[in-house]
Amino acid sequence: MRTTLTLDDDVTARLERERRKRRVPFKTLVNDVLRAGLDALHAPRPNRERFHTQGFSLGASLVGSLDNIEEILSRGEGERHR
Repeated sequence: MRTTLTLDDDVTARLERERRKRRVPFKTLVNDVLRAGLDALHAPRPNRERFHTQGFSLGASLVGSLDNIEEILSRGEGERHR
């Protein structure tokens, strides 16, 4: 099948580097890369071990409530923060 593709400059540069490295025609490389990408889309994802972190208390906030950014800025920078 013949079709026209518009490739982004960065993709074209990467394909061209790979084409020179493999010494294959551009058409062959594009087909190989598309096949690999399509295979990867349908490949089962590996089971990964869940990552857990241990939480701990940092204590009370030294600046008071962090809900009001305006108040925090005025405490830290004075009224000139505006």
